Amino acid sequence: MTHMTDPYWGLPDPDLHAEFYADVPTKRLIAFVVDTVLIVLLSLLVLPFTAFTGIFFFPVLMMLVGFVYRVATLAGGSATLGMRLSAIEMRDARGQRLGLFLAFWHTVLFSVFFASMLLQAASILMMLTGARAQGLHDLLLGTAAVNRAA
Repeated sequence: MTHMTDPYWGLPDPDLHAEFYADVPTKRLIAFVVDTVLIVLLSLLVLPFTAFTGIFFFPVLMMLVGFVYRVATLAGGSATLGMRLSAIEMRDARGQRLGLFLAFWHTVLFSVFFASMLLQAASILMMLTGARAQGLHDLLLGTAAVNRAA
């Protein structure tokens, strides 16, 4: 298959270079937990700037802070801080780092699928069973999380 017919021609082949995808689902879970803790802390830091009225809509505040956090960190280094700690990063179908456009849409789809238990469950199942450990949002955008050290 040439790069003209393979939609993921820039990503490492999971059969030839399995080390790029080894333990990625576990690392993504660790990154998710770390990022969630960071988002809670950032939201608590923002709270005084809302004259503490943000306490009444704290879940919405966390969602907004989380959205900005994910877009900024994905666009800035192709990985959230949790992903960096876990030694993984996101790549597009050409194997390049995510830019602002793709980081934005990755975060939008992640947020929408996270809000739906069924779509989130499908995404997790895909990460656990797919050759490239891609979630539903990754599959739609042509992105994949890969090990940095590989």
